[in-house]
Amino acid sequence: MLVILADEQVLSTQQVCQGCLLATHQGQPRWSQGNLKCGRKLSIAENSQPTLFECRMGFRVANID
Repeated sequence: MLVILADEQVLSTQQVCQGCLLATHQGQPRWSQGNLKCGRKLSIAENSQPTLFECRMGFRVANID
């Protein structure tokens, strides 16, 4: 499950991505085979840490299983 990390909050992608021009028609981030197509990878998951991405709009996105 993808979530948006903003300051001290965890937001759903639906709250943020609905208004993004780079989102899918359903208002979801462009996610495919473990990669955020509308952003870049910031770090690779280590142990229990989620993989972090940064979308082109500047939000940090985490893949939480």
